Amino acid sequence: MSTNLLIWIILSPLLGAILNGALYFYNIKKQKISEKCFAIIGTLTPLISFLITLSLFNRILDEGVVFKQNLFTWLSVGNLNIDMAFLGDNLSIFMAMFVTFVGWLIHIYAVGYMKGDEGFGKFFAYFNLFLASMLILVLADNPVILFIGWEGVGVCSYLLIKFYYGSKENVEAANKAFIVNRVGDFGFLLGVATLFFALGQIDLSFASIEANLANTTNGWLVFAGILLFIGAMGKSAQIPLYTWLPDAMAGPTPISALIHAATMVTAGVYMVARFHFLYVGIENIGIFIAYIGVFSALLAAIIATRQTDIKKILAYSTMSQLGYMFIAVGLGFYSSGLFHVFTHAFFKAMLFMGAGGVILALHHEQNIFNIAKHRASLPIISATFLIGVIAISGIPPFSGFFSKDAILAAAFQEGHYLIYAIALFTAFLTAFYMFRLYFIVFVTPNKKQTKEYVYTSKTITIPLLILAIGAIGAGFLNFPAVFGGSHFVDTFLSQLNSKTITLSHSTEYILMALSVIVAALGIFVAYKKYANFDLNKPELEVGFVGRKLYVDEIYDTVFVKTTKAFSKLFDKVVDDKIIDGSIMAVSKSFLSTSKVVASIQNANVRFYAVFMLIGMTCAFIYLYISLGL
Repeated sequence: MSTNLLIWIILSPLLGAILNGALYFYNIKKQKISEKCFAIIGTLTPLISFLITLSLFNRILDEGVVFKQNLFTWLSVGNLNIDMAFLGDNLSIFMAMFVTFVGWLIHIYAVGYMKGDEGFGKFFAYFNLFLASMLILVLADNPVILFIGWEGVGVCSYLLIKFYYGSKENVEAANKAFIVNRVGDFGFLLGVATLFFALGQIDLSFASIEANLANTTNGWLVFAGILLFIGAMGKSAQIPLYTWLPDAMAGPTPISALIHAATMVTAGVYMVARFHFLYVGIENIGIFIAYIGVFSALLAAIIATRQTDIKKILAYSTMSQLGYMFIAVGLGFYSSGLFHVFTHAFFKAMLFMGAGGVILALHHEQNIFNIAKHRASLPIISATFLIGVIAISGIPPFSGFFSKDAILAAAFQEGHYLIYAIALFTAFLTAFYMFRLYFIVFVTPNKKQTKEYVYTSKTITIPLLILAIGAIGAGFLNFPAVFGGSHFVDTFLSQLNSKTITLSHSTEYILMALSVIVAALGIFVAYKKYANFDLNKPELEVGFVGRKLYVDEIYDTVFVKTTKAFSKLFDKVVDDKIIDGSIMAVSKSFLSTSKVVASIQNANVRFYAVFMLIGMTCAFIYLYISLGL
């Protein structure tokens, strides 16, 4: 069904970005525009997007329609035709719903967090642009338009990570995120190009690609599937393209919340789900994706157990949870993976926003042991943070339990017991390191602790309370049949041909009980070690795990230093000796020749006469010989 509303879901935050950006540059000179004006524009535009999306969501529920909007032909070259078109089907509207809603709450939170910052207006211009880019990605009707949003969120993340560009570390972190993601983006582009040449398509829409998959060989599809997933590795921070994610914490906390909960890092999972019709036919690549996911989840969880920066712990937890999502989509349980994306958005946004509230209260201190030493009374943040920790640990009836348990059950049902075992152990680690974080920051006794209540802005606490409701109750939207539920999300996303859990109820009960026991064990270990931890002997980020398994150092040696060494070799040998040397040799030969010629052209009449005589003599000799005289 044709509609004019899809573009306005994108245009609303995009116009907000343009308006806030223009007002910010005007305000640099005039200083007449208040933060309130920027805040109203910045928060109202995501709300408009959410309300439009909600109206389309309700129409899909009532009428079962698919919305499309074709604006114009963007590119037409030979057999390649690309329309600037947007798609509002069940998948894209489902994603857009919580992207706009959670994004709106994070925008409200940012009003309080960024209060008094000299770059307040610029921040909201970038923030609105970030949301608009993600919505282009989600609503795109073809992979080329999706790539515009894909690159848009990459650029915005770069701008926001280095928002405080006066710090060298922030700029280096932004550069790292940008460069690592370019590796993945190159894979994505090659994947799209492979599909185009393999299918020989005129129309690159997702529907057209799906309809023409039978026209090519399985080998091309496998190659395209691998290349597309390389793009997902970069955007969603999976092995080996994950090293940018912890460093991305250099930006202000609201951007960390937006990246991890509703935008950039979920783009890879969404892209794989959008290409579900491709991966269904190449199951081996799906299993490869699942294994990358489970090992990424395990690696991130192991590293998180020894981190001391509150935001980096949460960053590694995001990488780990994304691993669970890739397990699901890799095994063909697309709706289960997207359901975990949905529940994760609520509790991860809340955790980052709670961490930001603590950081603000303690004057931008991020070391969890230093936070504990100077702990302040933050009752709402403490309560909501606990809810988020319980949810991500997979304790019922909180939302994380239902979405994570479905993924564990999927791995067990498909007979991938190694994936199941690693994912279950990762669940233990998740409960351990998240409650380690909570106990140190909010519980560990501190004789020097101030009892003074620290006021927290309502623009910070109200979004936290709303997200807490989602973290508790969002799981019931896909309430399992074993408890009499209707699997609403699975039903709504049935277009994905997603597999569903068909285990017996008794098996499901056993798996759920085992999952809860493992999570409870992780909480118990964290309690025993950290509930009464001696803050005078804080842990340091040292050792193999504390130094993140030395992966950054390995990458630096293998890629950065090797590239620098090769560039120096190229400069000294190839550039200086071969390229420059050959050019200089040619130029010297021309110079020598020119000197010989110049010696002839010396304006000496007698010298010229001699050459004329020699020339005439040669001519007469030639005539004599040729004519036989």
